[in-house]
Amino acid sequence: MKSSLAIQSVLLSVCAATLMSVSTRPLAAPPQANPVQTGRGGGVYPQTEPDDNAGFVPIFDRKTLNGWDGDTKFWRVENGEIVGETTPEKVVTLNNFLIWRGGTVRDFELKVEFRMNGTNSGIQYRSTELPNIGKWVLKGYQADMDFTEGYVGNVHDERGRAPTGEGHVVLSKRGQITRIVDGPRYKVVGTIGDSTLLRGVMNVNGWNQYHIIARGPVLMQIVNGQLMAVALDEDSQHYAAEGLLGFQMHVGPPFKIEYRNVLYRRIQ
Repeated sequence: MKSSLAIQSVLLSVCAATLMSVSTRPLAAPPQANPVQTGRGGGVYPQTEPDDNAGFVPIFDRKTLNGWDGDTKFWRVENGEIVGETTPEKVVTLNNFLIWRGGTVRDFELKVEFRMNGTNSGIQYRSTELPNIGKWVLKGYQADMDFTEGYVGNVHDERGRAPTGEGHVVLSKRGQITRIVDGPRYKVVGTIGDSTLLRGVMNVNGWNQYHIIARGPVLMQIVNGQLMAVALDEDSQHYAAEGLLGFQMHVGPPFKIEYRNVLYRRIQ
């Protein structure tokens, strides 16, 4: 019995010493994963930054309508803004435009802020005049907008191709990337988002920014930083490579549309 107790005592002593040794031994550091590199120097996600206005020039002097041409019954400058307004006494009977006479636009970017209190308007680009229909009447691509947010973001074709002859047609609906080919036929290439949800991008009764990018047949329209629609115009009969820029005065009930910070960048 004494011999057995002695053996157990020795074993306990050895175990205690071993545990003490392990507990005081420094722990090995875990294996290190390759560090993720950030910044301009490397890594799969290079550093990004907000877009700026480098290369853009103002095409509205905030004081006069110099360089712009439209019906002054509807258009004026007020508080550094271009203002278009209709009243019960001043009624629009035909869609007309305030046209920029600084030249034609081809491959370009336009950033402009707008605010409206009713009805409908739009920014016309790469467009042509139709003097046979009326003075200051344009035909061509349009970045659409309306107070009810039903059309805002659409790539519209004012007085252009339509299912039956001359008329108005949406080239690419809000939330879609659409390819237009000869016919014309409209092919949905992909989606950007849900059209109903995207209508909430517009700040009703407040200021909004439209950013238009046109490069060859690719037309991109961005509202308040959100891509709304893309049209790839490969319709050889109707595609327009260049044309005029203008702001729309739309028929309908009395309303007011304001534009400010009109910035233009020509893409070489």
